[in-house]
Amino acid sequence: MEVERNPTMFGGNRFKLGIFGSNCSSGRAATMVPERWQNTFEDNIRLAQLADAAGIEALVPIGRWKGYGGATDFEGSTFETITWACGLLAATQRLTVFGTVHVPIFPPVLAAKQIVTADHIGRGRFGLNIVCGWNQAEFDMFGLAQDAHDDRYARGQEWLEILLRLWSEEAPFDYDGHYYRLKGVVGKPRPWGGRRPILMNAGYSVAGRAFGARSCDLVFDQPHHLELARDRILGVRRVARECGKEVQVFTSGAVVCRPTPQEADEYFQYFAVEHRDDGAIDTMLNLSLNPANQRAMTRTEAEHLRARYGAGYGGLLAVGDPDTVASALTHLAEAGFDGFCFSLVAYNDELPYFIQEVLPRLERMGLRQPPR
Repeated sequence: MEVERNPTMFGGNRFKLGIFGSNCSSGRAATMVPERWQNTFEDNIRLAQLADAAGIEALVPIGRWKGYGGATDFEGSTFETITWACGLLAATQRLTVFGTVHVPIFPPVLAAKQIVTADHIGRGRFGLNIVCGWNQAEFDMFGLAQDAHDDRYARGQEWLEILLRLWSEEAPFDYDGHYYRLKGVVGKPRPWGGRRPILMNAGYSVAGRAFGARSCDLVFDQPHHLELARDRILGVRRVARECGKEVQVFTSGAVVCRPTPQEADEYFQYFAVEHRDDGAIDTMLNLSLNPANQRAMTRTEAEHLRARYGAGYGGLLAVGDPDTVASALTHLAEAGFDGFCFSLVAYNDELPYFIQEVLPRLERMGLRQPPR
């Protein structure tokens, strides 16, 4: 009998959900409000068990090594993601827990061994999010220089090839690539059940989306506006099918759900506008946006962007009462997304209400089934 692996991620619900960023202080909300996520491991365990019991498919961490500064040192306190996943997998029953791995920082033989260890702890529920690199300030901490942009994915391809061979070949092998030259490579055990973990990539560039479509099972796309999503999703699926495979396409964002639209809007204004961490947001924007593009924005556009970063790192927003939030997630599904990874300001305080009110609405809309 074939062992079922990553059971929540293959098949199951038409529209999948993941909790995003809880391994980092403040999660993904660059805010100074006192109730922001403090990122204790005990709180991560509680969150994972809440999500598991509700049938939420996954927890996805951020690979972060250095905070963004500001008044809160946003995301300055973080858990390394593979070891974080080990603890959560040991404390849950069904959901997939991802590790987010920076290719140049983790030698492939070491990464393969760590991943297999986590996968056996979770009995086939570990997932691998492959990041090829982008933040030089973090790489400086390791004494590493990044490759030219598109070359990062060429390195990632070699890195992944080594992992896949380690997990499938019996005899020791040599690897003579451009980035890796290895001798007598061998590693046991194999992943749980003899099949590799689900693979994710979140490259947003043309090269990044092509790498994800060719090599991974799940890709992230982050359109700034939902109307831009459909063609991008179709393009990723087309590349995957040309390689003889299918991919799932997820996006990410933040949820603010309250009993009334007014309460949700007022809370959004409170944490993402009035009490956002502008120092941290400045750092993020300077890393992710060309200064000329920032200067070209109107005052209204710049304010809207800063509020999105205050709420959820610039991702898509679902803000409102349960009907509004469920409708926003339905629009994502209708655009072609297979799933949504989301953050909350205070995960453990807010997730129970989302589970109680939003999940049943998604079930009635035919996007999800009640948990087993």
